[in-house]
Amino acid sequence: MKKKNNILFDVITVFPKSIETYLNESLLLRAQNNKLINIKIHNLRDFLKSPKERIDDKPFGGGPGMVLAFEPIYKAVKKIKNKNKKNRVILFSTRGKVYNKKEALRLTKYEQVILICGKYEGVDERVAQYIADEEISIGDFVLMGGEIPAMLLIDTMARFVPGVLGDYKSLEENKGSYPVYTRPEVIEIKEGNKKKKLIVPKVLLSGNHKEIEESREER
Repeated sequence: MKKKNNILFDVITVFPKSIETYLNESLLLRAQNNKLINIKIHNLRDFLKSPKERIDDKPFGGGPGMVLAFEPIYKAVKKIKNKNKKNRVILFSTRGKVYNKKEALRLTKYEQVILICGKYEGVDERVAQYIADEEISIGDFVLMGGEIPAMLLIDTMARFVPGVLGDYKSLEENKGSYPVYTRPEVIEIKEGNKKKKLIVPKVLLSGNHKEIEESREER
C-alpha cells in the first residue's frame, strides 16, 4: 500500500518567534514527531539580498503605515515551493474567502501549504496577483498580522489528518457540539452570602448510553 504523504506547512513571517512556541507544543508537536505533519517557519528577512534591503516600504500614492515588499516574498516562495508536491500558496487577507471547516477539509488534499503572513499596513498587491493561489480571511475583523491566522489554519487542518487526535473522536468535531463535564460531580461556589451548587446532569451519571445519546442530540 502506498503511504500517504504528510502535509508540509511552510509559514513565511516577519516574526517567526511569535508562532514557534505554539506550533511546537502539545498535539501539534506530537503530530510532527510522528511525521503526520511537518511545519517549517521561514523568516522573511532571510530572503533579502543584503542588510540594506528592506522587507517593507511606504505605499505609493501615500497613506499610513508600511507595505511588505513583493521581492522577498517572491524569493521565499520560489525557494520553498516543492514542484514534486501538490501545493497551495495562501495569503491571509480581509477580502479573502472566509475560512471554515469546509475550507479546512478542502486544503487537506494538498501535500504542501505555503502560508504568507502579512504585516504592517498590508502586502504589495502583486503578491496576491502573481504569487498566491488564493486569499483567505478568518473573519470580519482586522489583525496586526497573519501569524494568528496561520496558527489557526494549521491547528484546524491538522485535526483532520488521521492519527493527529489519537484514537478518540473529538467532541468538538460535530457541528453544535454538546456540553461536556468532568469531575467533581458537584461544585459549590459562593455568590454574595449565598452558596450555589453546580451539578452535573443526572443523565450523564446514569450509565444508560441510549439516554445519554438522546440527551446530547436534544442539545
